Amino acid sequence: MALQQSGCSQSNPQEKSQVKAQDQVKENPQENPKGTPGSETLVLIKTSYGDITAKLYNDTPKHRDNFIKLINEGWYDDSPFHRIIKGFMIQGGGNKDGRQDPGYTVEAEFNTNHLHKKGALSAARMGDQVNPQKASSGCQFYIVQGTVLTEETLNSYEQRYGTKFTPEQRTTYTTIGGTPWLDGGYTVFGEVVTGFDVIDKIAAVPTAPGDKPVSPVTMKIEIVE
Repeated sequence: MALQQSGCSQSNPQEKSQVKAQDQVKENPQENPKGTPGSETLVLIKTSYGDITAKLYNDTPKHRDNFIKLINEGWYDDSPFHRIIKGFMIQGGGNKDGRQDPGYTVEAEFNTNHLHKKGALSAARMGDQVNPQKASSGCQFYIVQGTVLTEETLNSYEQRYGTKFTPEQRTTYTTIGGTPWLDGGYTVFGEVVTGFDVIDKIAAVPTAPGDKPVSPVTMKIEIVE
Protein backbone atom coordinates (compact mmCIF):
# COMPACT_ATOMS: atom_id res chain seq x y z
CA MET A 1 0.00 0.00 0.00
CA ALA A 2 1.22 3.43 -0.74
CA LEU A 3 0.32 6.97 1.00
CA GLN A 4 -2.51 4.73 0.98
CA GLN A 5 -6.04 5.14 1.91
CA SER A 6 -6.13 4.72 5.55
CA GLY A 7 -2.41 5.12 5.41
CA CYS A 8 0.75 6.88 4.29
CA SER A 9 4.13 5.27 4.92
CA GLN A 10 7.59 6.27 5.74
CA SER A 11 10.81 4.40 6.66
CA ASN A 12 13.15 4.79 3.95
CA PRO A 13 11.50 7.32 1.79
CA GLN A 14 9.55 4.74 -0.08
CA GLU A 15 8.61 2.04 2.16
CA LYS A 16 7.02 3.87 5.03
CA SER A 17 6.64 6.85 2.85
CA GLN A 18 3.67 5.79 0.96
CA VAL A 19 0.27 7.17 1.61
CA LYS A 20 -2.16 4.35 2.04
CA ALA A 21 -5.85 4.29 1.48
CA GLN A 22 -7.77 1.49 3.08
CA ASP A 23 -10.23 -0.53 1.03
CA GLN A 24 -10.66 1.94 -1.78
CA VAL A 25 -13.50 1.56 -4.20
CA LYS A 26 -13.58 2.38 -7.90
CA GLU A 27 -15.09 4.73 -10.37
CA ASN A 28 -15.14 8.50 -10.28
CA PRO A 29 -16.87 11.15 -8.20
CA GLN A 30 -20.26 12.64 -8.70
CA GLU A 31 -20.84 15.87 -10.54
CA ASN A 32 -18.79 18.85 -9.47
CA PRO A 33 -20.30 21.11 -6.83
CA LYS A 34 -20.04 24.84 -6.89
CA GLY A 35 -16.51 26.06 -7.45
CA THR A 36 -14.84 29.39 -6.89
CA PRO A 37 -14.09 30.70 -10.38
CA GLY A 38 -11.14 33.05 -10.62
CA SER A 39 -9.97 32.66 -7.04
CA GLU A 40 -8.62 29.85 -4.90
CA THR A 41 -11.00 28.39 -2.35
CA LEU A 42 -9.82 28.56 1.25
CA VAL A 43 -10.72 25.86 3.74
CA LEU A 44 -10.42 25.90 7.53
CA ILE A 45 -9.38 22.65 9.22
CA LYS A 46 -10.35 22.94 12.89
CA THR A 47 -8.62 20.68 15.43
CA SER A 48 -8.14 20.64 19.20
CA TYR A 49 -4.50 21.62 18.53
CA GLY A 50 -5.48 24.76 16.62
CA ASP A 51 -6.70 25.71 13.15
CA ILE A 52 -5.10 25.14 9.77
CA THR A 53 -6.07 27.25 6.76
CA ALA A 54 -5.34 25.83 3.32
CA LYS A 55 -6.03 26.90 -0.23
CA LEU A 56 -7.27 24.54 -2.95
CA TYR A 57 -5.58 24.76 -6.34
CA ASN A 58 -7.78 25.58 -9.32
CA ASP A 59 -5.61 23.53 -11.68
CA THR A 60 -6.60 20.31 -9.88
CA PRO A 61 -10.36 20.87 -10.36
CA LYS A 62 -11.54 17.28 -9.82
CA HIS A 63 -9.88 17.13 -6.41
CA ARG A 64 -10.89 20.69 -5.52
CA ASP A 65 -14.54 20.15 -6.38
CA ASN A 66 -14.71 16.77 -4.68
CA PHE A 67 -13.17 18.19 -1.50
CA ILE A 68 -15.65 21.08 -1.49
CA LYS A 69 -18.54 18.66 -2.05
CA LEU A 70 -17.52 16.47 0.89
CA ILE A 71 -17.06 19.50 3.15
CA ASN A 72 -20.53 20.78 2.26
CA GLU A 73 -22.00 17.33 2.94
CA GLY A 74 -20.41 17.25 6.41
CA TRP A 75 -18.22 14.24 5.58
CA TYR A 76 -15.29 15.71 7.53
CA ASP A 77 -17.23 16.62 10.68
CA ASP A 78 -15.29 14.86 13.48
CA SER A 79 -13.18 13.02 10.90
CA PRO A 80 -10.12 11.40 12.52
CA PHE A 81 -6.44 11.80 11.74
CA HIS A 82 -5.82 8.06 11.74
CA ARG A 83 -2.16 7.95 10.71
CA ILE A 84 0.56 10.26 11.99
CA ILE A 85 4.30 9.97 11.34
CA LYS A 86 6.51 12.69 12.78
CA GLY A 87 8.85 14.15 10.20
CA PHE A 88 6.65 12.85 7.40
CA MET A 89 2.93 13.66 7.38
CA ILE A 90 -0.44 13.63 9.15
CA GLN A 91 -3.24 11.72 7.39
CA GLY A 92 -6.99 11.56 7.82
CA GLY A 93 -10.26 11.97 5.99
CA GLY A 94 -12.37 8.95 6.87
CA ASN A 95 -15.91 9.53 8.08
CA LYS A 96 -16.57 9.54 11.83
CA ASP A 97 -18.90 6.54 11.32
CA GLY A 98 -15.91 4.43 10.28
CA ARG A 99 -16.28 4.61 6.50
CA GLN A 100 -12.84 4.95 4.93
CA ASP A 101 -14.08 6.15 1.53
CA PRO A 102 -17.28 7.46 -0.08
CA GLY A 103 -17.42 4.72 -2.72
CA TYR A 104 -15.37 6.20 -5.56
CA THR A 105 -11.88 7.35 -6.52
CA VAL A 106 -10.74 10.60 -8.13
CA GLU A 107 -8.66 10.62 -11.31
CA ALA A 108 -5.03 11.64 -10.71
CA GLU A 109 -4.20 15.30 -11.49
CA PHE A 110 -0.42 15.54 -11.38
CA ASN A 111 1.21 18.94 -11.84
CA THR A 112 4.98 19.44 -11.73
CA ASN A 113 4.43 22.91 -10.23
CA HIS A 114 2.91 21.40 -7.09
CA LEU A 115 5.54 19.94 -4.79
CA HIS A 116 5.33 17.86 -1.64
CA LYS A 117 6.74 20.75 0.37
CA LYS A 118 5.84 21.27 4.00
CA GLY A 119 2.12 22.08 4.13
CA ALA A 120 1.24 20.35 0.87
CA LEU A 121 -2.35 19.05 0.88
CA SER A 122 -2.34 15.77 -1.04
CA ALA A 123 -4.62 12.85 -1.76
CA ALA A 124 -3.94 9.39 -0.35
CA ARG A 125 -4.51 6.38 -2.58
CA MET A 126 -4.16 2.64 -2.96
CA GLY A 127 -0.76 1.29 -3.99
CA ASP A 128 0.45 0.90 -7.56
CA GLN A 129 -0.04 -2.87 -7.70
CA VAL A 130 -3.79 -2.54 -7.38
CA ASN A 131 -4.03 1.02 -8.66
CA PRO A 132 -1.65 1.56 -11.61
CA GLN A 133 -3.57 4.70 -12.66
CA LYS A 134 -2.65 6.25 -9.28
CA ALA A 135 -6.27 7.31 -8.77
CA SER A 136 -6.82 9.15 -5.49
CA SER A 137 -8.98 8.15 -2.57
CA GLY A 138 -12.41 9.75 -2.68
CA CYS A 139 -11.86 11.37 0.72
CA GLN A 140 -8.56 10.58 2.44
CA PHE A 141 -5.78 13.15 2.36
CA TYR A 142 -2.53 13.98 4.09
CA ILE A 143 -0.69 17.16 4.99
CA VAL A 144 3.09 17.04 4.61
CA GLN A 145 5.34 17.89 7.54
CA GLY A 146 8.55 16.49 6.06
CA THR A 147 12.04 17.65 6.91
CA VAL A 148 14.48 20.22 5.54
CA LEU A 149 16.82 18.41 3.16
CA THR A 150 20.45 18.98 2.21
CA GLU A 151 21.79 19.38 -1.31
CA GLU A 152 23.57 16.05 -0.84
CA THR A 153 20.30 14.31 -0.03
CA LEU A 154 18.64 15.78 -3.11
CA ASN A 155 21.59 14.63 -5.22
CA SER A 156 21.17 11.09 -3.89
CA TYR A 157 17.44 11.18 -4.70
CA GLU A 158 18.25 12.24 -8.25
CA GLN A 159 20.57 9.29 -8.68
CA ARG A 160 18.26 6.83 -6.98
CA TYR A 161 15.01 7.78 -8.71
CA GLY A 162 16.34 9.12 -12.01
CA THR A 163 14.79 12.53 -11.48
CA LYS A 164 16.17 16.06 -11.73
CA PHE A 165 15.33 18.90 -9.36
CA THR A 166 15.07 22.43 -10.72
CA PRO A 167 16.88 25.24 -8.85
CA GLU A 168 13.48 26.40 -7.55
CA GLN A 169 12.64 22.93 -6.27
CA ARG A 170 16.03 22.65 -4.59
CA THR A 171 15.45 25.97 -2.85
CA THR A 172 12.04 24.79 -1.62
CA TYR A 173 13.27 21.48 -0.26
CA THR A 174 16.41 22.93 1.37
CA THR A 175 14.56 25.81 3.07
CA ILE A 176 10.90 24.84 3.63
CA GLY A 177 11.48 21.09 3.49
CA GLY A 178 9.12 18.33 2.47
CA THR A 179 8.96 14.81 1.03
CA PRO A 180 10.24 15.05 -2.57
CA TRP A 181 10.14 11.29 -3.23
CA LEU A 182 6.31 11.56 -3.33
CA ASP A 183 6.30 14.06 -6.22
CA GLY A 184 4.60 12.64 -9.29
CA GLY A 185 3.11 9.76 -7.35
CA TYR A 186 0.32 11.46 -5.44
CA THR A 187 -1.90 14.39 -6.42
CA VAL A 188 -1.11 17.62 -4.56
CA PHE A 189 -4.31 19.65 -4.70
CA GLY A 190 -3.68 22.46 -2.23
CA GLU A 191 -1.35 23.90 0.39
CA VAL A 192 -1.44 25.24 3.92
CA VAL A 193 -1.26 29.03 4.24
CA THR A 194 -1.52 29.35 8.04
CA GLY A 195 -1.24 26.87 10.88
CA PHE A 196 2.14 25.27 10.19
CA ASP A 197 2.67 25.08 13.95
CA VAL A 198 -0.52 23.01 14.22
CA ILE A 199 0.91 20.48 11.74
CA ASP A 200 3.95 20.18 14.00
CA LYS A 201 1.83 19.79 17.14
CA ILE A 202 -0.30 17.03 15.62
CA ALA A 203 2.77 15.30 14.14
CA ALA A 204 4.28 15.16 17.65
CA VAL A 205 1.42 13.28 19.37
CA PRO A 206 2.20 9.80 20.76
CA THR A 207 1.26 7.01 18.38
CA ALA A 208 0.62 3.28 18.70
CA PRO A 209 1.65 0.51 16.29
CA GLY A 210 0.33 1.32 12.82
CA ASP A 211 1.05 5.03 13.42
CA LYS A 212 -2.41 5.57 14.93
CA PRO A 213 -2.62 8.32 17.56
CA VAL A 214 -2.89 6.97 21.11
CA SER A 215 -5.55 9.60 21.83
CA PRO A 216 -7.98 10.49 19.01
CA VAL A 217 -7.20 13.59 16.97
CA THR A 218 -10.22 14.77 15.00
CA MET A 219 -11.02 17.60 12.63
CA LYS A 220 -13.90 19.60 11.22
CA ILE A 221 -13.44 21.31 7.86
CA GLU A 222 -15.31 24.40 6.69
CA ILE A 223 -15.21 26.56 3.58
CA VAL A 224 -13.88 30.06 4.30
CA GLU A 225 -16.49 32.37 2.81
